[in-house]
Amino acid sequence: MRRIAIIHDWLVTYAGAERVLEQMLIMYPQADVFSVCDFLPARERAFLQGKTPKTTFIQNLPGVRTRYRNYLPLMPLAVEQLDLSSYDIVLSSSHAVAKGVLTGPDQLHVSYVHSPIRYAWDLQHQYLRESGLDKGLKGWVAKWLLHKMRLWDVRTANGVDCFVANSRFIARRIWKAYRREAEMVYPPVDVETFAFREDKEDFYLTASRLVPYKRVSLIVEAFAQMPEKRLKVIGDGPEREKIKRIASGHSNIELLGYQSSTALVDLMGRARAFVFAAEEDFGIAPVEAQACGTPVIAYGRGGVLDSVCDLTQARPTGVFFDEQSVAAIVRTVARFEAEGSVIRAEDCRRNAERFAPEQFRKALGGVVEREWERFKGS
Repeated sequence: MRRIAIIHDWLVTYAGAERVLEQMLIMYPQADVFSVCDFLPARERAFLQGKTPKTTFIQNLPGVRTRYRNYLPLMPLAVEQLDLSSYDIVLSSSHAVAKGVLTGPDQLHVSYVHSPIRYAWDLQHQYLRESGLDKGLKGWVAKWLLHKMRLWDVRTANGVDCFVANSRFIARRIWKAYRREAEMVYPPVDVETFAFREDKEDFYLTASRLVPYKRVSLIVEAFAQMPEKRLKVIGDGPEREKIKRIASGHSNIELLGYQSSTALVDLMGRARAFVFAAEEDFGIAPVEAQACGTPVIAYGRGGVLDSVCDLTQARPTGVFFDEQSVAAIVRTVARFEAEGSVIRAEDCRRNAERFAPEQFRKALGGVVEREWERFKGS
């Protein structure tokens, strides 16, 4: 019987990457799980199927529970200390360091990449600015550490037998960083939870963590210029006060803060359209909206190019804007209202079903089994 190990970067919350891990464990319930650190709360651990992940020395460092990202410079060393030498297949779920685990010539390593380390590659300058590390001595230290991280990241790409990307956008990032081709398997989206609803109400919705790169502030600024159009905003985060100031005095904008999953599904189903301004590796929220039969108005970069069909396609499910600006969002909302009648709720739902968990398991399982047969043959 094949021994399988699954390695994940870190376990601190049940989010998109953890949904991928969950499906991997459904595919390979006999697998052992490894992670740099594990601080998942008890209420979110059910998807691990009772497994206790094996962790690294990072787990026991001071203050790591709340400041685990501060230990990123030590994580390459940590992940290399995990002994996976007794496994036949290593499956990594990586957006940081998991793909760097050491494997031998008789082991198959398939790496499902959410992204090469974002803050070390093309998003370095944005990350440094937003962290206040773009100047001064601390800035130079951060830049040197990220330089070393890139060297390590490229070296460890040689230990991966097969890369799998979660979108065409990430496949291009993998090629740019490692000069390696990647298979493409879309991440799993729980489309069944997001109930289909054909009748819509006259408001727009956006839902996101309120952090800078999500660009929710742009959406709110745009609707502040369109007082006749209603916007509901779900989410909380460090940009909450900034967004609150922008929305102040605009009765058409409603800030709802954090909402339960039940409320999110209800509002997504009722919304006229879902507005999305981030450049995401994939972007699960636009798929969830389409599962509800709700069209998407999105920034036309990144993963949404795989998950949303724009007005030029046979069965459109949304409209793209071409730059992250208030003016572009205003123009595109107007275009949606003028031309969006061709978008049908049932087409949105049908498109979302391409990303159901069973489709992910079938596609990734096919890649792993094909690579295993090829590996044995070699």
